[in-house]
Amino acid sequence: MYFVCIWRFPGDSISKICDFQFNISSDYNVGTRFRPLSLNIPKPLFPLAGQPMVHHPISACKRIPHLVQIYLIGFYEEREFLLYVSSISNELKVPVRYLREDKPHGSAGGLYNFRDFIMEDNPSNIVMLNCDVCCSFPLPDLLEAHKRYGGMGTILVSKVSAESANQFGELVADPVTNELLHYAEKPETFVSDRINCGVYIFTPDIFSAIQGVSNERKDRATMRRVSSFEALQSATKTLPTDFVRLDQDILSPLAGKKQLYTYETLDFWEQIKTPGMSLRCSALYLSQFRYTYPHLLASGDGTKSATIIGDVYIHPSAKVHPLAKIGPNVSISANARIGAGVRLISCIILDDVEVKEHALVIHSIVGWKSSIGRWSRVEGGGDYTAKLGITILGEAVTVEDEVVVKNCIVLPNKTLNVRVQEEIIL
Repeated sequence: MYFVCIWRFPGDSISKICDFQFNISSDYNVGTRFRPLSLNIPKPLFPLAGQPMVHHPISACKRIPHLVQIYLIGFYEEREFLLYVSSISNELKVPVRYLREDKPHGSAGGLYNFRDFIMEDNPSNIVMLNCDVCCSFPLPDLLEAHKRYGGMGTILVSKVSAESANQFGELVADPVTNELLHYAEKPETFVSDRINCGVYIFTPDIFSAIQGVSNERKDRATMRRVSSFEALQSATKTLPTDFVRLDQDILSPLAGKKQLYTYETLDFWEQIKTPGMSLRCSALYLSQFRYTYPHLLASGDGTKSATIIGDVYIHPSAKVHPLAKIGPNVSISANARIGAGVRLISCIILDDVEVKEHALVIHSIVGWKSSIGRWSRVEGGGDYTAKLGITILGEAVTVEDEVVVKNCIVLPNKTLNVRVQEEIIL
């Protein structure tokens, strides 16, 4: 999943023009690890801090002036993005178009597949951002660094613990020039605690590099002279010529050739692969709202409105009782109903949910149209990386009065009338 921005600089006397392309999926995996939440909504549209996941990187791109066009690219049906495309177009006052890929092309091959759209305005640079990345997206700083380096591409990097680094692309850069010297995607042995953040800036030369990989594969296939058995074995291992991966096929081979550089962010960075991490990232975006969109954060002292603690988003259509206590790190979506004495901590409450009097929800995601009974507890342990580290209720789940649900995943349309703990309820 990646988001791409492009712009050109036609001359000092003419304002620069910016186009933006967002690639929603680089393969046919359309949110399977995000179930049961992705059963109802495409993962890129799942709300974090009250806004669709894809909305956060798109909003960050507004810091680059003179935006002209946005492309959303993925494998989802066009109808699933129709409303969002219309909404974000009106908000940004910029035309937005969704483009559906016909087959997997790889992260770099997908970019190349739509090169005619991207190159329509003769861009000087292309920015790519993964959709499932949560960060502050320091695009102006990244752009300035890219212009200083003068290379073909610049990668946003972050420092992580040595124990977790092998879950990502690890890289080594020159400490003085920041040139990328070595890149390894999810290596078996430790390489570096600096990782690829999934945010890039490239010049249009990236298309030549991608085409070079495709041409090389075609040449190897043509020149191969092997027996029929060897050819059969080779065919099962060889990638299609138009399937090009950005990490293994572009970044790794070009490292150390003075073409790629790095820019390190000291701000927050996370990858959103699971519902648990979406809860963590919702909290990060809520905290960022203090500086970027403070008007989106709720406030209240328990007199005329609910008591608000820390960073909380409440949709204008939600009804929250003044005797409820909300926060920190809570997002309440449209038409939700929160009763008197309810306590919400570190949770996402989705559309049309009802939380009845004196219920507690903590470290949980409550799915659309679900209902939590009086004096019930829906809670998770708060380990965002564990499979059962938080509680997730799918759509239209009913938790009856005085029932405890702890560290569970509950699929849609279930009714819980007894205590459940550490279970996946199918």
